[in-house]
Amino acid sequence: MRSHYCGQLDQATVATHVTLSGWVHKRRDLGGLIFIDMRDRTGIVQVVFDPDQAELFETANKLRQEFCIQLRGEVRARPESQVNANMATGAVEVIATELTILNRSAPLPIDYNQQVSEEQRLRYRYIDLRRPNMSHNLQFRAKVTSAVRRFLDDAGFLDIETPMLTRATPEGARDYLVPSRTHKGKFFALPQSPQLFKQLLMMSGFDRYYQIVKCFRDEDLRADRQPEFTQIDIETSFMSADQVMEITETMVRGLFQQLLNIDLGDFPRMSWHEAMRRFGSDKPDLRNPLELVDVADLLTEVEFKVFAGPANDPKGRVAALKVPGQAAAITRKMIDEYTQFVGIYGAKGLAWLKVNDLEAGRDGIQSPVLKFIPDDALNGILERTAAKTGDIIFFGADSATVVAEALGALRLKLGEAFGLVADEWRPLWVVDFPMFEEHDGQLHAIHHPFTAPVGVTPEQLKAEPSAALSNAYDMVLNGVEVGGGSVRIHDNAMQQAVFEILGIDAAEAQEKFGFLLDALQYGAPPHAGLAFGLDRLVMLMVGASSIRDVIAFPKTTTAACVLTDAPGVANAEALQELNVAVTLSEQDSNAD
Repeated sequence: MRSHYCGQLDQATVATHVTLSGWVHKRRDLGGLIFIDMRDRTGIVQVVFDPDQAELFETANKLRQEFCIQLRGEVRARPESQVNANMATGAVEVIATELTILNRSAPLPIDYNQQVSEEQRLRYRYIDLRRPNMSHNLQFRAKVTSAVRRFLDDAGFLDIETPMLTRATPEGARDYLVPSRTHKGKFFALPQSPQLFKQLLMMSGFDRYYQIVKCFRDEDLRADRQPEFTQIDIETSFMSADQVMEITETMVRGLFQQLLNIDLGDFPRMSWHEAMRRFGSDKPDLRNPLELVDVADLLTEVEFKVFAGPANDPKGRVAALKVPGQAAAITRKMIDEYTQFVGIYGAKGLAWLKVNDLEAGRDGIQSPVLKFIPDDALNGILERTAAKTGDIIFFGADSATVVAEALGALRLKLGEAFGLVADEWRPLWVVDFPMFEEHDGQLHAIHHPFTAPVGVTPEQLKAEPSAALSNAYDMVLNGVEVGGGSVRIHDNAMQQAVFEILGIDAAEAQEKFGFLLDALQYGAPPHAGLAFGLDRLVMLMVGASSIRDVIAFPKTTTAACVLTDAPGVANAEALQELNVAVTLSEQDSNAD
């Protein structure tokens, strides 16, 4: 039904007779002529209807936005004065000779030329997806997946599918459960990742595996999270962490070069401890020049307990965050707002210090806590932060975790607010993560319980688990973790040691992971892998602010699909067949 796509028409197609199929993007009546912008997934072209062709003109007069049409015509060059430099096809237009209305459109429930709420956009997603930028995003996503497949295929990786109906495993979020009809009272879990199966594939001899695969996590949602998301999942045998990072870095650099003509260069590496110390985040945005500076050693003797307490606590931290040249611009009202903001992350307050005149010493400093800071400590802070006249310094004083999260978030907020974030691409590998972190007196795996530690025996690991580093690595791009992986445990004794540290006894380990522990006994090879978040990667590459803008049919932040009104209520017969009963309180029943 077409000879060309709209976006293919250019000077080379002038005088060509074409057949186009698509939608009316816009209609205009000018001086007795009817103009339409006709759109398909490749772009928009202007079409002209001449009133001298009375029947054709009468049909064109019926056209409205989003009518689905087919037309034939001749491509001609626009007069130089009428060339539209803002359109890829702006140097040409089509003079229509035939027009068929394939389907009319009712008045649109949303106007995608104006601001529309996201809920309305998702409710009428099939219309929203016609928007040129949404069409571009999904086409770009297809190019990314195609390029990834070509790269991995050429590198000797095999595309192997793993099950969607499996057993629940600890991946850090709640599982989506699927009741079994044939095994009464039992449930499958949708995979949070193919972690165990890809490890089993390594043990099966498929030494280079990949899969572009759906994963499912029942967790609180935000701009870069969805209950179902897509991973580029990669696993290898007989490759070190350095080799895995090298091949995946090459793949990502190739994507940017091929699809965006951007050279990312070599990716620097930074330890987890350095990232947390300097940026308060394990996924630092290096485009932002603001950094945290530790000053606890300068404040151990001060009488101000807000500073002295954390400064003398082995688990505490006191850090400074300098914002250059903004002392005058940041008002008390703004400081109050920033104080409320860091409170979200557990901070009890936000001390600050304005350097109004560095040469004037203490008299040139403005701060409500200045009287608590002796001269030697004050001078040390000013020197260590390289403060200058006009700077403002914020302080975080609390547990190391609270300070990192609060000042790390404030760093990002201030960087955006004052235009400090550079317009560039800053990739990074974050390495040398701690093996475990402590919550409520219990150790938990930073990544997952199948990550190998670095340079320790099982006995050494059990003797001092909090000191162990994991052989893990995250790829970060402009403050977004786009991929993460690790060398896996391939030794049964080490895996048992990790389970023991995590409080998983032998019986529980056998119940949950017996198949993996059994497989480790039969010549399991050393193996390592990495998984990329495809949605996040594409979001960054197209400049979107949410992964919902690069997913065809995403869920809302409440994990609902307003297009299909899912999730829905199952009928009584289906529930009975599954041996499932629904019990809701009155409050739960009214929640929707």
